[in-house]
Amino acid sequence: MPSTDEGGPAGPVRRVSAGLLAAAALAVATAGAGGWAIGHAGSSPSSTSVEAGFARDMTTHHDQAVQMAMIIHAKTTDPDIRQLAYDIATTQAHQSGQMMGWLRQWGLDATGDEPRMAWMARAGHDHGSSEGLQADGRMPGMASNAELKRLQTLTGKAADVHFLELMIPHHEAGAPMAKAAVAGSDDPAVDDLARSIVASQTAEIVTMQEMLAERQ
Repeated sequence: MPSTDEGGPAGPVRRVSAGLLAAAALAVATAGAGGWAIGHAGSSPSSTSVEAGFARDMTTHHDQAVQMAMIIHAKTTDPDIRQLAYDIATTQAHQSGQMMGWLRQWGLDATGDEPRMAWMARAGHDHGSSEGLQADGRMPGMASNAELKRLQTLTGKAADVHFLELMIPHHEAGAPMAKAAVAGSDDPAVDDLARSIVASQTAEIVTMQEMLAERQ
């Protein structure tokens, strides 16, 4: 897989809430311990399957959402932003743990040899394959390291606004990935999780758009 700017940690995340870290860690541990055991019935998906591609790429997408949520949760004084960040971090950390558990159950590596999003073309999605990636190789909606660093640096209302400006397109790109999994997978557990992601992120997009309009 080509090296890309996946929007990883841009230096240490300061003053991250211990409570949120504990909740996110518990969510991952709970999913990893047992929540993944309902995976594929019968033969396991291959490394190039829609199921494996979805689990890998959505986990990467989710992990950055958790990172951004933890950054803003540690610094915001806005109770609505703080609650939103908590909800995103705990929900998506749990889902990431579930998807990584599937890969372990299926005997697959956490990373594959194919380009990101290649599985979406096999699922019949119009924006599948590496052609849908950003110019520097990031998946759609993923923040750059520079954008993450700015989120870490900003304070007050400016930080809250920047968080929403990053998270809205992040969700807008994540929901189509989940829809592609619904269309291309025959695994009931994958289908259930993907549908849940579509519903929750679609609802959160509307909420965040309203919050952003109120704060600009």
